[in-house]
Amino acid sequence: MSRFIDIHTHHPTHVHREPQAEGRHPWDAELLTPISIPDNTKIIGEIGLDFACNVDRKKQEEVFRQQLTIAQSSNRPIVLHCVKAFEQIMKILDDYTLKAVIFHGFIGSPQQAASAIKKGYFISFGGRTKKSPKTIEALRSTPIDYIFAETDEGPDKIEDIYEMIASIKETTTDEIIDAIEKNYTRIFNSDGE
Repeated sequence: MSRFIDIHTHHPTHVHREPQAEGRHPWDAELLTPISIPDNTKIIGEIGLDFACNVDRKKQEEVFRQQLTIAQSSNRPIVLHCVKAFEQIMKILDDYTLKAVIFHGFIGSPQQAASAIKKGYFISFGGRTKKSPKTIEALRSTPIDYIFAETDEGPDKIEDIYEMIASIKETTTDEIIDAIEKNYTRIFNSDGE
């Protein structure tokens, strides 16, 4: 198993550490089937709010809160989907005590990143980071002990994402590997895959 950790991917390689995630995406909030999270799921996600889609916002929040309750009671971290809903998500998260919160595919501002970090939340960066000047600045200002890397649905390899992060942060890929590995261990208490 490589030392690269892909905290959120839709295309597992089974070469890197790619923790299993399950959850109801906000796009699917109106599904009538009950929410079920298997016991072997390491991360609940991707869950959250997406105010750019046509799914009822109240239903999204209801489903999001149900999954936050599951995450809190089972002591599992969450991976967040957050689109045009940062303030609302931050407000909702205040109602829960969670093992860890990871904003996946972060494309927000340095100020939003700082607000999340102040609460102890992690920020995950991927291929879309390099397309947004404000997100590049957010990455540049985010301490490495709050960073994760991901491929999500993009074509990039996780090794390339690590190299991009290292370049923007003006450090080495090895330093990013070490930092993300420490972040992962902080969340999972060295319980491995």
